[in-house]
Amino acid sequence: MPNIRSAKKRMRQSARRRARNRVKRAALRTAVKRARTATTPEEAAAAFRSAEQLLDRAAQKGLISKNKAARHKSRLSKLVAQRGPAG
Repeated sequence: MPNIRSAKKRMRQSARRRARNRVKRAALRTAVKRARTATTPEEAAAAFRSAEQLLDRAAQKGLISKNKAARHKSRLSKLVAQRGPAG
């Protein structure tokens, strides 16, 4: 445990941020997994759009790097395209 007041505050802030980031990262992973495991082309396309938005937002907020978001989006779009056209 820190003794200095500013270190105590930093610890509280870190704990709050860690909790917030864990929730967001878990939601991101779930969205990506839904897009990967979608069975129909329509379901895959909808799940991809949702995952794409979450990836962009996570990259913008600094939760993941820009390149990681781009890599995930690229791989997911390729997978969704293989499933066939939606509609």
